[in-house]
Amino acid sequence: MAEREKRATGERSRPGLAGAPAGPSQSARGEPPAPVPLGEGERPAALAVATAICGLLALAVIIGALTIHGLSRHGGSLPAGLFIGGVLALVAVGMHRRRYWAVLSFQALLTFQILVTSLALVVSSTITAAAGCLLSIALAGWLFWKLVRVMGRIQAAERERPE
Repeated sequence: MAEREKRATGERSRPGLAGAPAGPSQSARGEPPAPVPLGEGERPAALAVATAICGLLALAVIIGALTIHGLSRHGGSLPAGLFIGGVLALVAVGMHRRRYWAVLSFQALLTFQILVTSLALVVSSTITAAAGCLLSIALAGWLFWKLVRVMGRIQAAERERPE
């Protein structure tokens, strides 16, 4: 049985005994199954959604920074806007290339967004604003949760690569 198939079914061999099962299965010991590494060119739906969101956000920040006149009156600056847009574009490219650091960075941004939106929910003055905050928190939380498994699969693929 190929090594990848062994990982997919949860079979493991004991060190020193080629092909021998490792004893009780992971599920019998109460351990979750090991994540299956991403295949060549495979991009789960959650990763594609996160990449698209990050790319569109980068584009919106850069266009906004370039087109808003008197940006400093609104508390911003052109160099800062271009820097933030560039960082978001870098993260989007990293996620497209299935890099662990990029998904982790995007999850950090999602966490920040969830925290800020939760604080906005506390001070929301209308039902519409509260509903928008709740929807934003729910969608960001869902995407965060879906990216956890993707990160595990990316990390499993990185460990599998020969060095």
